[in-house]
Amino acid sequence: MKFSALDLAPEIQQALDACGYSQMTPVQEKAIIPARRGRNLLANAQTGTGKTAAFSLPILQQIHDRPKATESGCPRALILTPTRELAEQLADTIKRYAQFLPLTVTALYGGVNMDGQRKKLKAGVDIVISTPGRLLEHVVQCNVSLAKVEFVVLDEADRMLDMGFIADVSALLQQTPEKRQTLMFSATVTPTVNEFAKKLMTRHDVIRVAKQNATADTVEHVVYPVEEKRKADLFAELINKHQWYQVLVFTSTKAQADSLLVDLKIDNIPAAICHGDKSQGSRRRAIADFKAGKIQVLVATEVAARGLDIQGLELVVNYNLPYLAEDYVHRIGRTGRAGSEGKAISFVSREEERALDDIERLIGARIQRIYMPGYEVGSRDNLRKQLHKKAHKPRTNKTGRTKIIRAKGGTINSTAKNKKK
Repeated sequence: MKFSALDLAPEIQQALDACGYSQMTPVQEKAIIPARRGRNLLANAQTGTGKTAAFSLPILQQIHDRPKATESGCPRALILTPTRELAEQLADTIKRYAQFLPLTVTALYGGVNMDGQRKKLKAGVDIVISTPGRLLEHVVQCNVSLAKVEFVVLDEADRMLDMGFIADVSALLQQTPEKRQTLMFSATVTPTVNEFAKKLMTRHDVIRVAKQNATADTVEHVVYPVEEKRKADLFAELINKHQWYQVLVFTSTKAQADSLLVDLKIDNIPAAICHGDKSQGSRRRAIADFKAGKIQVLVATEVAARGLDIQGLELVVNYNLPYLAEDYVHRIGRTGRAGSEGKAISFVSREEERALDDIERLIGARIQRIYMPGYEVGSRDNLRKQLHKKAHKPRTNKTGRTKIIRAKGGTINSTAKNKKK
């Protein structure tokens, strides 16, 4: 279905034409019409499926249909999102959709001075995109009032709940009118998400555009079994062998990210890092340089998993598997977006095999293994034998007595003394 069939306002259609959008994605086909009619929605849509347009276009159209003067500190639409990066990305995208409308869009997030944001709110904003914590700060300081909000969007609702924002979101929505339209978009629909949706919306439609917790069909998944200590060597070899131009690589901890960055620099591979210990300015520069092609590898932790939209990104590498299987879906959602093809590569050590099993159960498919010569992983049987041998190895206590320990911890001999030679 084409956007032109929606009979949108000429200004909105002109913006879509300028963005090069003609054909709607499945989530847009299912969500735009009921949302435009004012229905409350809970939409289960994976990242990269075009959901930003699915919730913003109906809001822009309704604001256009019911024009009002922009008021100081009183937005008409509120979009809540879990991270600073995603808030910025949403603001940039929605500004493009509204570029021919007399509307003001701004993003609020932490890590920057509040004074500049306060001035923008005071000047008047129609659409506010914000992280929950920063918006609460502005509400407490009376920089913004939510009393006239007509539209509320919770983007990445599952992530906000996972990050502990449920209390902040609830407090903010209590400041909004009861008669508002609420749109929830979530990559995964868990019992917690369903329960939260029922609390926020008296009646709502549920939209699913893919099987729950599915990954995009356009993404190819592969796994490289490898020992943890050999991952950096394998990564460098694959980059050089396949001449990867642009790689987004995820680690599970900041320490792993820092260590990988050092290894990449040793191998003369242009790289930058994006994690929570870096300043907002540093993270923005790293992302901008990556998008511009100035660096070859961007190393990131979960902080970037949902906030990056890099046009044409073909490759995502899981240097370490995520602790939660659901986060695998969010990570690889950076590639294979909006119908483009992508590839998700995961390095999996013996210690991560259980996490890999969880991921395969979640996505409902077995991921192809590729065994790289020179990076073989020891067999599971040999590993069990080593652990069994270690469990029965004699140990010497501080008094010089030898204890032979059973596998379950029982002492069977503690009388033998070590003799000096």
